[in-house]
Amino acid sequence: MNKFFLLFIFLSVFQYVHSQSGADTIHYNKVYYFAGTGLGIPLGKTKEVLSPKVFAGSMGVDFTLKNPKYYVYPALYMLSFKYKQLYEDPRYDKMIEDGHASVYMLSLAAGSRRQYDRLNTYVYLGPTIGLVNEPRANDKGDVVKIENIRSIAFGTKVGVGADYKFKGFFLCTELGYMYNLSRIEKRTFQALTLMVGLKSDITKIKNKVVDILGVAPND
Repeated sequence: MNKFFLLFIFLSVFQYVHSQSGADTIHYNKVYYFAGTGLGIPLGKTKEVLSPKVFAGSMGVDFTLKNPKYYVYPALYMLSFKYKQLYEDPRYDKMIEDGHASVYMLSLAAGSRRQYDRLNTYVYLGPTIGLVNEPRANDKGDVVKIENIRSIAFGTKVGVGADYKFKGFFLCTELGYMYNLSRIEKRTFQALTLMVGLKSDITKIKNKVVDILGVAPND
C-alpha cells in the first residue's frame, strides 16, 4: 500500500518476536476500556480531498486472552476532516470548497503486547467497517442547502502503541494506519491516526455482566 503500512508490518513482526518471553503481571484475566482523542492525518492522494481537523476520537475495549500477551481490541474511531469536492455530482448543483467530512470506523482487531514493569508496548491488526459522510450542496433560491451523503466503507486498521500504568489507570498513546477499500472523490481513503488517552480497568463490570447472564436462565 505504501511505506507506512510496510513500517507497521515490520513493527508488528518485531513486537510478536519479542512478546514470546517474559511474564505479563498486569493484564492477566483483565478487561480495559480505552478512550482517546487526537488527529486523523490523510495520506497520499487522500490529501487532495481531506485535510486534518481537530479533534478525532476513539473508544475501545481491550479483552485479554488466556495468554495475557495477546488480546482482542474492538474499537470505534471517529475522524473529522476538512473537505474539498473535486468532481461534480449530477444530483447537486453546487460544489463544496471548504466543507466537513467524517469517517466512523469500527475496528475488530487482535494483537500482542509486552510488559516492561509498568510500561507496556503493543501492536494490533484487524478489519474495519464503518460509515463515511461527505457534504453536498444544492441551490435553493436564496439559500444553499448542505446535506450529507453516506456510504458504507470496509478496510483495515493496523497500529502500535504504548501505555504506562499509574495507580488506577493507564496513560496511553497510539499510532495507527487506516486503509479503506472504498473511495472518497475517486481517491482511496488512507490516514494516520494519532491518539492519546486513558485506559481504565472495567473487569468488575464484565464479571457482574457475566454473573447476571449466568443466573438469567434460572429466573
